[in-house]
Amino acid sequence: MRCDYFEAGACRSCTHLRTPYAAQLDAKVARTRAALAGLPGAELVTWLDPVRSAESGFRNRAKMVVGGTRGRVKLGVLDDARRVQDLVDCSLHSPGIHAALPVIAEYLSWAGFEPYDIAARRGEVKYAHVTESPSGELMLRFVLRSRAVLDDLRHDVPALRREIPGLRVVTANLLPEPKAVLEGHVEIVLTEADTLPMAFDGVTLHLRPQSFFQTNTEVAHELYGQASAWVRRLRPRSAWDLYCGVGGFALHAALAGVGEMHGVEVSAEAIASARLSAEQAGFAATFTAADATEWASGREAPELVIVNPPRRGIGPLAAFLAGSDARWVLYSSCNPTSLARDLAVMSERFAVREARLLDMFPHTDHAEVMTLLERR
Repeated sequence: MRCDYFEAGACRSCTHLRTPYAAQLDAKVARTRAALAGLPGAELVTWLDPVRSAESGFRNRAKMVVGGTRGRVKLGVLDDARRVQDLVDCSLHSPGIHAALPVIAEYLSWAGFEPYDIAARRGEVKYAHVTESPSGELMLRFVLRSRAVLDDLRHDVPALRREIPGLRVVTANLLPEPKAVLEGHVEIVLTEADTLPMAFDGVTLHLRPQSFFQTNTEVAHELYGQASAWVRRLRPRSAWDLYCGVGGFALHAALAGVGEMHGVEVSAEAIASARLSAEQAGFAATFTAADATEWASGREAPELVIVNPPRRGIGPLAAFLAGSDARWVLYSSCNPTSLARDLAVMSERFAVREARLLDMFPHTDHAEVMTLLERR
């Protein structure tokens, strides 16, 4: 795939863009298998065929820095000099996002909002975040330094919705501090709808503004499909989904037949979304907003435990699972290094039976890996 931004040096996020995609995928599989090669019984692991991604148009979320000047706004990324390089035509974005970004930049220019200047710590609009659902609906979040332009923004929402097909949710996020983060804690919803429905094979997940969701919709579909296939084969009576986010694994497991399903996630927003999805689907799954390790400690583990942690892995939870009565663990990881470390802790009690790489992020070193563990 050719990218003019990459060739011009404006953006180098896709570090392997010049490598043919088949070779990229082979390299990721090789690195992932090497990371797990030191585990006992690694030679007996069944490696399922890797899940390929589209090479372009796969990103369902764009987090764009707002730059330029009042009346001439740019949306893109910061370069080494902390200037914003325009990326509205990035070919990785899904079609709805690709169409919406120029309209958003034009609106911010027309409205006369001042882009935030990092060096001067002046200006109002810091970021524009856009997410697209499988049905093509959009969520647009403006990250602002203060409430100064909030009334104007609220007034303009109907016009924005007329200009951007499928725009369902618009919010203002307040980030007054000059921190190197992408959003603040305060979210002000400017539309009647406050969630973005993400529909997957009988399960509709409700994404709230500050909730995490997988960036690649088609590969996420395969991720949940693989989990469902394993659950249907194992037929556990009870399960936990730790680090459950908006409930993707938990609700697919409930759909696959788990009778007693409980999800745990530290984000109260994500838990509210999971509860809404379970209620609408008629599932008996329950959810708790808590730290997964603290919540699990002292409890009797179910037959199946699903974990989908951040890049750092599950840490102390690995030892807990090893000493628990859980029969199976389904571990979905975005970091093969921390995955291998956690599996090593569990290796005396659990054997990895199957593994699969899912390519969420083509043209980069990032890899999503699912493993199915069974008690020895």
